[in-house]
Amino acid sequence: METAQGRDGAGRAAKRKICIVGASGKLGQYMVQHALDRGYEVVGVCRQASVGKLDAFQGRITVMPGATDDREVIRRAVAGCDGVLTVLVPRGVNHYSAGTAQAVLDYAPTGARLIFSCGWHITRDGQDVYSWKLKALVKIAGPLAKLARFADLDDQVEACRRVFASNTRWTVVRGSDLEEGDSQGLPVWSRHAGDPILQSNVTRRVDFAMFMVEALTDDELVHEAPAIVGRNTPSALANAGASRDGPR
Repeated sequence: METAQGRDGAGRAAKRKICIVGASGKLGQYMVQHALDRGYEVVGVCRQASVGKLDAFQGRITVMPGATDDREVIRRAVAGCDGVLTVLVPRGVNHYSAGTAQAVLDYAPTGARLIFSCGWHITRDGQDVYSWKLKALVKIAGPLAKLARFADLDDQVEACRRVFASNTRWTVVRGSDLEEGDSQGLPVWSRHAGDPILQSNVTRRVDFAMFMVEALTDDELVHEAPAIVGRNTPSALANAGASRDGPR
């Protein structure tokens, strides 16, 4: 990945800088650790109330407190970054996800890699096939969460629509159900939910974070919306080599 800073005065490659939007959550914290392990300079954005969750990284990352849909916070956080990792959270009913995505799209430097996370319920081309369980969850739990003003899944759909329509170097990573546990390695992926390789529908959260960070330097994933699953799950092992279905 090309770095916005180019090379320093001694001709050495400058350290790559990334921003993690939603750094204080479980997924965000794993992304921070993966990024630091790979030598990135990290800027993390999280709500003021959640800053303490990043104390383990004190002195190793820069924290920008503020709502992730605050355009000024995002503008300052992504300045000079080579990549931006964004957790799209459908919080509340005030277009939180869409506002976050739009701010990143508007202010990230030209050419930066933009990686967004969401769930399998997001579809890019309408060719995904969903289980009755997931369809019921979206149809029933979605409206209830919106009625309670807790979350709005339609907002996440709108956020991803804006990403798909942009001319940036985006990737939208669509996660399965998540579980804690030791890493199994980089998840496998396919273009459509419902493909046999994804049937196990579970990924270690630490590995979801790994996929997000690795996507920064994987040009094969530019303008892709990979649906991922743990690489050691039964469906992944049974269908090894069957990911990345269909033509681009």
